[in-house]
Amino acid sequence: MNNLISVLETEFSRNANSQIALKQQAYMRDQFLTYGIKTEVRRSIQKPFLVKTYLPKKEELETIVKTLWAKPEREFQYFAQELSFKYLKQTEQKDIALFEFMITNKSWWDTVDFIAVKLLGNYFKIFPELQKEYVDKWLNSEHIWLQRSALLFQLKYKTDLDSSLMAYTINNLLGSKEFFINKAIGWVLREYSRTNPNWVLEFVAATPLSNLSKKEALRLML
Repeated sequence: MNNLISVLETEFSRNANSQIALKQQAYMRDQFLTYGIKTEVRRSIQKPFLVKTYLPKKEELETIVKTLWAKPEREFQYFAQELSFKYLKQTEQKDIALFEFMITNKSWWDTVDFIAVKLLGNYFKIFPELQKEYVDKWLNSEHIWLQRSALLFQLKYKTDLDSSLMAYTINNLLGSKEFFINKAIGWVLREYSRTNPNWVLEFVAATPLSNLSKKEALRLML
C-alpha cells in the first residue's frame, strides 16, 4: 500500500503544473490544493495503478482511501474514488461507512457527485432494502452533501428509479436555501424526465419547487 501511494505521489509531482494549479484551486474556491494536472493527464498517470491484476486486496481499500483522503492535493481524492469504483463487484454492506466518510470529509461537488452516482448508485442496487434507512438518516443529518447524495444516487437508475422515494426526498428538502440542494433536485428530475416525462411534469406542477429546481427539472421539455 505504501509503495503504491509513494509511486503515485512521485508521478503526480512529476506532472505538476503550477499555473494550472492556481486556476484549478480558484475554480474550487481555494478549498483544496492541486498539482495542476488536467483530468485526461491524471487518468493516464493513474491507469497502470488501476489494472485489475495489480489492484490491492479489497480489505486494504478502506485504509488506502483514508490515507489518500488525508493528503492535501485533490488529485489523491480523485484517485481514491476511482480506485473504489474498481471494487463494485465486491461491494459489501459495510462499505456504506466508507462512502459516508468520503462524502463528509473534504466535501465538494467534484467528489460527492462521483460517489453518489457511481458508488452509492451501485451500492443501493445491491442493497435496495437499505435505501429508505439511509435517505432518512441523511435527510435528518443537516449535512448538505449527504442530503445531495440522497437525491443523486438514483440519478442513472432510469426505469429502476423509485419515484416515490425521490418525491419523498425532494419534499423533505423543499425550502432549502442551499444552491447545491436545489440544483440537485432539478438535476435528478431532469434526468428522470428522459425516462418518464409525464411524471416529472405532474410532479413539478404539484410541488412548490425553488425557481432553480424548476428550471433545471424542465430544461429538456421546454
